[in-house]
Amino acid sequence: MPNIPMSSKKRFLSAVMGGRVDRIPAANAVSIASLGLMDACEAAFPETHLDSRAMARLAAAGHELLGLDTVAPVFSVTQEAAALGCAVDWGRRAVMPTVRTHPFAQTEAFHLPAGWLESPPVQAVLEAIRLLRKSIGDRAAIVGKVMGPWTLSYHMMGAEDFLVSTLTHPDRARRSLETLKAVPVAFACEQIRAGADCICLADHATGGMVSPIAYRDMLLPIHKEIVESIGSPVVLHCCGNTADRIRYFAEAGFDCYHFESQVKISAAREASAGKMSLMGNLNNPELLLSTSPEAVFEAACEAVRAGVDILAPECAVPLQTPLDNLKALVRAARACG
Repeated sequence: MPNIPMSSKKRFLSAVMGGRVDRIPAANAVSIASLGLMDACEAAFPETHLDSRAMARLAAAGHELLGLDTVAPVFSVTQEAAALGCAVDWGRRAVMPTVRTHPFAQTEAFHLPAGWLESPPVQAVLEAIRLLRKSIGDRAAIVGKVMGPWTLSYHMMGAEDFLVSTLTHPDRARRSLETLKAVPVAFACEQIRAGADCICLADHATGGMVSPIAYRDMLLPIHKEIVESIGSPVVLHCCGNTADRIRYFAEAGFDCYHFESQVKISAAREASAGKMSLMGNLNNPELLLSTSPEAVFEAACEAVRAGVDILAPECAVPLQTPLDNLKALVRAARACG
């Protein structure tokens, strides 16, 4: 182990790529936004989804106030959906945004609207990353985020209709995936140009909704293309119980997998076979939201002992999560990692 302390940026990126670290990083690749953090930095939903300065301020608070090794400025799953023509309810202070309409639902002519990269939801993210690069510099890793084509198909077609189509009209489902795969590549590359160090690809082909065979046959080849096209370190986030497809995630070429507490760390390590780093997997509703800092600290140290490479909440933290519990996660990384 190195004796010289690493910067947060170097620590996180080294861990993502399977390299040496001075201690385990504490991070989140999806969203660290909570009501307490919003109050502390005076940047709250819904303005933080569309106002680049508010977005950057809330993201920076994850590093400056909590001590995480990352800043991650995308707090919703709807930025691209809005840019692609979905009607989006941007929520309220304690309510996450939701997609209201599905442009692919009643058509066979799938296409991307011209100029979607210039839309306000996309440009807000890019400008927030530029602001973070100026303010954070190289002190922390800037993690961009894009939605993968499976998740985008939920938005554009409707989740139920898309999932049914994978069984009853697989050609239609494949056309949606092929049309939408260009979106995460283009958006990720723009985020990297703006100053992102790493990209989180959130794509929810999870157990209970999608079979591992469906992932292997329909999405694995597309994920390989996306990873190769992005070029920077790429973290996959996929919710739920995914133990039966982690080997395919590794085959796709992801550098790191951000996973949930439904998957045991030992099972994830065995399935990934050393081909990608593991990030997670502290339970949100039962641990971070509902227990004490002491309980979070102990659970986090146990996750470190079990072999997770990057200590993190399992997903976007619940908005009511106490700040002291999030700080306990960081303390555990420093004390036990």
